[in-house]
Amino acid sequence: MTRSYAVVEKTPLPATAQLWQAVQPGDFIDGYAVESRISPREAAEIGLSLPGWAYALLRLRNWIVRPLGLKTEVSDTGDKAIFPVTYEDADELILGADDSHLNFRIALVQQAGRLHMATWVHRNNLLGRVYLAVVMPFHILIVRGAMRRIARHGGAIASAPGAQ
Repeated sequence: MTRSYAVVEKTPLPATAQLWQAVQPGDFIDGYAVESRISPREAAEIGLSLPGWAYALLRLRNWIVRPLGLKTEVSDTGDKAIFPVTYEDADELILGADDSHLNFRIALVQQAGRLHMATWVHRNNLLGRVYLAVVMPFHILIVRGAMRRIARHGGAIASAPGAQ
């Protein structure tokens, strides 16, 4: 029996993406892509619909950082929103916010039948550096999972030879 899986490729965000305007030397930026023809807005809705374990981690994160004065609200709007939209056109959606410890953005870009997702982080201080180091293993799991969900919804699914 074969199983379907989504091929998630680690690759830079396209050079034409608006997000590159924010990137400075020393900033963190990663990038992934999957075959998909869905819009960046639809991809965000699918990809940011986190599994239960990721929501549990987000609740734990909020409980830990609340005394530090970091943003903890999860919504699209409001002064303390974690994922507000900062830029949108037909082919690109950027979400994110600035906080005292770091500034971050998530970019979703549709280009030539591939959906790209990148996370950019500018660390503002030592807390931002420590925070990014602590969340990085979870970030990778969450982003790769988001990209697999996006690919399953609107992309080409490859059949893994010999996979069970």
